This record gives sequence, C-alpha cells and structure tokens, in this order.
Amino acid sequence: MYRFLLSRQWVILTLIALVLIPTMIELGFWQFHRHEHRVTQNSLIARNLEAKPRPVTELTSPGHTVPRADYWRKVTATGTFDTAHEVVVRRRTSADDRVGFHVLTPLVLADGRAVLVNRGWIPTDADQKAFPSVPPAPKGTVTVVGRLKADETTKASGIKDLAGLPPRQIMLISSEQQAKALGRTVLGGYVEQTAPEPGGDSPEQIPDPDHDSIGAHMAYAVQWWLFTAAVPVGWVVLVRREKRDREAAAAQQAAEPAPAPA
Repeated sequence: MYRFLLSRQWVILTLIALVLIPTMIELGFWQFHRHEHRVTQNSLIARNLEAKPRPVTELTSPGHTVPRADYWRKVTATGTFDTAHEVVVRRRTSADDRVGFHVLTPLVLADGRAVLVNRGWIPTDADQKAFPSVPPAPKGTVTVVGRLKADETTKASGIKDLAGLPPRQIMLISSEQQAKALGRTVLGGYVEQTAPEPGGDSPEQIPDPDHDSIGAHMAYAVQWWLFTAAVPVGWVVLVRREKRDREAAAAQQAAEPAPAPA
C-alpha cells in the first residue's frame, strides 16, 4: 500500500520536504546568531557607556582603525574648534526620524593634531545645495566629551560615497578624507559629542545607542525550528491519510458485486 510513494507526485513532495528541513534549520540558527550578536552588542554598549572617560589620544591615533571593542567608549578631547573647515554630513536622521545633516567640526588639539567631532543633527535648508545655517561652535579652548566611533565606510554603513557634492558637504565621516582637506594630521575615527550641551539645543546631539531591546530574533529562531519539526510530522500525516484513502477505496471496490454475465 506504500507503493504510491514512488509516484511522481509523492517523490516531488518528499524532495520538497527534504529541502525545507535543512533550510529552516539554517534560518533558525541565523536568527539565533543575530540574537547572540544583539545581546553581545548591548553588553558592549552598556559597558563602554558606563566606563570612565579617557583622553581620546589614548584610544586612537592617526591612521588608527577603531576596533569594535572601543565603539561608544567615552572619551575627552581638549582644543579649539576649526569652524573654517567645518562640513556637514548629508542624509542623516534625527532622533524622531527627520532627515537633515550632521555637523562635523575638527577640534584642533594642543599638539596641532585634530580629531573630528560630530556636534549633532540640524535640519536641511530649502536649498540643499547651499551650505546650511549651522549654529556656531564654542570659541576658545573647550573640552569635549563624547563617544568614540570608527570611520564610516560604504560596506559597513550601506551609504554610497557620492562624488560631485556641493562644497563642504560629505556622505561619509572619514578621518583620512578630512585629513587631506584640512592639511593636518587627524586622529582615526571621530567623536560623537555629548558635552558640553549646545546653547539653544542645536545642533541636536545624537542620543545614546539603544542597548536595552534585543528584538524578536530568538522568537523567530524558535519559530523556524517549530516549522522544521512540523514538516516531517505533516509528511507522515499526509502519507497515512493517503494510505487510509487507498485502503478504503480498495475495500469499497472489493465489496461491490461483480457485474452479471451478458
């Protein structure tokens, strides 16, 4: 009664089931690894935000690539803002998802080197090709406190580094590119300013990264694994139903009287 499993229909159905099982197992592990990554990142963010601020020169240097272990580390930098070489970063969103610019201002340290400081978000002007109206940076010597971040890349951010932009507008924050524009040595990475707070709340400082939510990745992983278990169970149910239907059809055929001879 199981010869029907060799039919074309059942062979295709069985092959589909055999493909679905490892695929859904893999999808479950993919979501599980995303859950683990999110938990690890949340722990890293919380630990670095709670750490005591350190001088930025202790964690980065010219040409240095900031490692993930140092992302969001609290740092301090003392110097004077070079507003003449201030630029804005296009297509950046505020805390409430409004599109605008980030204000990137070099802070020149006592030794002549500079560190890039992201002073926060401002809205776009009507003319996006013109340099926007940027609230002035503090004058004189200032000590900036902020979160250390790595240079942005297209691969990591998904943002294309477009050419032919209006003057003093950029797409990605890159210490190497800004070093060429400044004509001076620039420390690797940049600082997201958290203090001092700007007068008039502008630029709007970037809030701390979310490190409380973990998303639904674990729930999705369990869901995929439940689907995996359901495939063989469903296949067995269908086989038994097909077998029962065929047995019933055979019994009915056997119970029917033979046709009378002509």
